[in-house]
Amino acid sequence: MAQRDDVAKILVGEHQLQARVAELARAIDGAYSDDDRLLLVCVLKGAFMFLGDLMRQLTIRHEVDFMVVSSYGDATESSGVVRILLDLEQNIAGRHVLVVEDIVDSGRTLDYVTRNLRTRRPASLRICSLLSKPSRRAIDVPVDFVGFEIPDEFVIGYGLDFAEQYRNLPFIGVLKEEIYSAS
Repeated sequence: MAQRDDVAKILVGEHQLQARVAELARAIDGAYSDDDRLLLVCVLKGAFMFLGDLMRQLTIRHEVDFMVVSSYGDATESSGVVRILLDLEQNIAGRHVLVVEDIVDSGRTLDYVTRNLRTRRPASLRICSLLSKPSRRAIDVPVDFVGFEIPDEFVIGYGLDFAEQYRNLPFIGVLKEEIYSAS
C-alpha cells in the first residue's frame, strides 16, 4: 500500500507550503541583518525539510546547527518528558539564534529547548515554526514566525512522521486515525 493511501486529507498542499516558506524567509530577512551572525538551530528530525527550503529562500548570511530532542518516541502525543539526544556543536553566547521547529503542539518541548538555550546567553532567541496547534497548547511559548495554524489533527509529511514514516510526503496531511490508533 502506498503511503498516500494512509492520508485522510491534505491539510497544506505542496505549492501552499513553498509559498509560505518564501514569505517566512522574507520576514526573517527583514528581522535580521548580515551583521547579526544569525544561527539557525534546527530541531531534528521533523524540521529538516522545512529548514532546507527556508535556508534556500533566505538572503541574509546565516549558519546552521542541529539539536535532536525527544518527547514523542513512537507515540502520537508528547510524553511530557523532554530529552536532548544531540546538542549543538556551536557556542551560542552572543549569537542571534533562530530555533527552526516543525510543529508547536503542547509547547512543552519548545519551552524546554528555549529555557535550555537561554542559559547559554545568546544575544537574542526567536522561534520559527512551520506549524502551530494553539488548541493543544499546555505551555504558552511565544513563536515569532508561524507558517500555519492548524487544527488538532495528527499530521504527517514534509518532515513530520508517524513511527519514522511519511516524512517524505511533499505536503502536510492528516494521518488516517485507524493507522495510528492500531499502534
